[in-house]
Amino acid sequence: MDRRSFIKLTAVSGTSAALASCGNPEHQLIRFVPDEDIVPGQAVWKPSVCPLCPSACGLTVRVMGAEADVVRNGKAGVVQILAAKKLEGNPEHPVNHGGLCARGQAAIQVTYHPDRIAQPLKRSGKRGDGSYQAITWDAAIAEVVAKLNEIAASGKAGSLAFFGRSGSSYRNALIGEFLARFGAPAPMSYDLFGDDVLRRANAVSFGVAQLPTFDFAQSRYVLNFGSDFLGTWNAPVSQSRAYGDMRQGRRGVRGHFVHVDSRLSQTGASADEWVPIRPGTEGILALGIAHVVIRDKVRPAVADRATAAIAGWKDGLPDYAPERVEEMTGVKANRVERLAREFAGGPSVLPQVRTQPGVAVIGGAALAHTNGLFNALAINALNALVGSVGVPGGLAFTPRLDIFAAAKMTGRPTPAASLRQWAADALSSASSVQALLVDGVNPVFTAPRAWKLHDALANVPFIVSFGSFLDETSVMADLILPDHSFLESFTGAVPESGSAMAVVSAAGPVMKPLHQTRATTDVLLDVGRQLEKPIELPWQTFEEMLTASFAALPAMTEGSDAWTDAQEKGGWWGEVPAAVRLKPDTTSVVSGFSRTQPEFDGDAAQYPFHFLPYSSNQFLDGSTAHLPWLQEMPDPLTSAMWSSWVEINPATAAKLGIAQGDVVDVTSAHGTVQTAAFLSPGIAPDVLAMPAGQGHTTFTRYASGRGANPVDLLAPVTEETTGAVAWAATRVKIARAGDGDGRLILFAGEFREHQEHGR
Repeated sequence: MDRRSFIKLTAVSGTSAALASCGNPEHQLIRFVPDEDIVPGQAVWKPSVCPLCPSACGLTVRVMGAEADVVRNGKAGVVQILAAKKLEGNPEHPVNHGGLCARGQAAIQVTYHPDRIAQPLKRSGKRGDGSYQAITWDAAIAEVVAKLNEIAASGKAGSLAFFGRSGSSYRNALIGEFLARFGAPAPMSYDLFGDDVLRRANAVSFGVAQLPTFDFAQSRYVLNFGSDFLGTWNAPVSQSRAYGDMRQGRRGVRGHFVHVDSRLSQTGASADEWVPIRPGTEGILALGIAHVVIRDKVRPAVADRATAAIAGWKDGLPDYAPERVEEMTGVKANRVERLAREFAGGPSVLPQVRTQPGVAVIGGAALAHTNGLFNALAINALNALVGSVGVPGGLAFTPRLDIFAAAKMTGRPTPAASLRQWAADALSSASSVQALLVDGVNPVFTAPRAWKLHDALANVPFIVSFGSFLDETSVMADLILPDHSFLESFTGAVPESGSAMAVVSAAGPVMKPLHQTRATTDVLLDVGRQLEKPIELPWQTFEEMLTASFAALPAMTEGSDAWTDAQEKGGWWGEVPAAVRLKPDTTSVVSGFSRTQPEFDGDAAQYPFHFLPYSSNQFLDGSTAHLPWLQEMPDPLTSAMWSSWVEINPATAAKLGIAQGDVVDVTSAHGTVQTAAFLSPGIAPDVLAMPAGQGHTTFTRYASGRGANPVDLLAPVTEETTGAVAWAATRVKIARAGDGDGRLILFAGEFREHQEHGR
């Protein structure tokens, strides 16, 4: 008899009654008394916020009575609770309008995951071997307080480091305020597929250091340079909804979509036209298009902040004539001419289609080169040329709340070093790093191996993780203080894009905690109060901070207030008062930018292929690989599941004697991964592509030891202005290592095209 069946068959009343499983005293369970009144069979819907990507989509959560396995005071048992049963998109939320991606649907498994850390843990073995013993919260917090007191007394507050999550959120603001008042640097954030390059370009071109919001719903022509905006990039749920309106939401109007990339992504597969291009030359093509528009006077040559960053703009971009662009990009000159006329609204091969308003988009691999900033600035200038900035059908920037101003914080922290520099410092003999706090991120898995981040962590005397799962980074911690799940705690974020109006996503807990966890924000507030030199933050709890911040916003409904409205709706949206509105960037300027050509790591003769890792539709950078629903979800293009693969052009594979499913070695100057081959006609002959996310050594039973990690191949090459990893700048070679061994698992079974012809 299994445990669940036994619980269902056993009637227990009263408190803390011990159950003996079928007479076996080794299997004892306790049925705890419910903490709340529950009406059997009655469901309610509560608002929440999706935590799995920076979009911060609004949720509605179906909650009703259920039995749950819990740990109370170190003892396992069951209790009747009001439990989250289903997540759906919030139809009132301006970002997702009721939509929700598959990752958002799977987010419920974070709360109920069988490998979730249920109580504080202290390392009991060698660092990194995963050996921990349970301790009390009082003991765990006392250790943290003692270490911070020691650091403060030494006068070296700067030796405290923090790895945190990216994005604008109340959580990050509180962490920043805590560190600033302690005297430590700002928290470091690192995203393998981050968009720091585009934010920098937008600050230069438009004075706004954030990602844009695209009005696809009113666009008639979208020219996309590399972004997977329907899958994983920026605000995919918002963008997918708007794209659907562009294609089918207007009677008699169907917007045209051109995708420029060396690989056909999920987004590219939806395009009317695919334009393969040499990796890293997207900006050159954009300026070739701009050259034709200016030369033919399809549009007047504008001179503004965006175009001032492009050398040669005033002279009509003479270095970007179509014939020259063809030599550099591989895109035919006549195609450059046609795309220019179409995009700018001039005479085209689409005589029945009015192509304005149109908009150009850049994301993904186009930004992940050593010349990524040039590529972004070129696309920005192209949008400025055709008048696509701040108009219907173009791009704009979502107004945003300044959380520090709204919460009346005064201690904005000093900028932190880059993760790469921090790792180098931690590895040096003169390292001053004394303690590290890690908040739910896993850079050991996603950072280039040449940074030696794992070795750097091994040099840190004291590491605390607030993670809910053991992963490659948290397994290095001396203490683990597990956080509540997002369904068990207050949460708030300020979405960067996806809405024309300002949005602050916020919600309270929809259910009580299952285990002996605590909200990390409240733990930090508690630690601050207990220090010998207390950090006197003005709030006792994170809820108080949220309430105080929302007091700076106007009410959404008459007779109410902003915080009450947010609790009912899952957020606040409207016009942000000027006093608490995030100010534009007026200082970022780049003139005559010179790095126009990409540089690649690896000799082309030895490593003949460009390597293109990409954000997985299921796992992003690997942060959601522990969720079994996502492991089970077929990839939208290959139908692969529970596995990893490398995509190779069929003609290239035939030359190398590689068949579908064969085991292959992919090698760069920095490492080798072994995986399965997937033959795809949607990739250039000189490119190999591989999804990120698999290859974990430590990340629960569902992700550990499964597949391969493409990060193992990456060169430690960066875009020089921002320091962002140029993850598309590595060259590789490929060799057949053996017949298929079943490691490629396809939902659609054996992949065959035109089987009747034996192919």
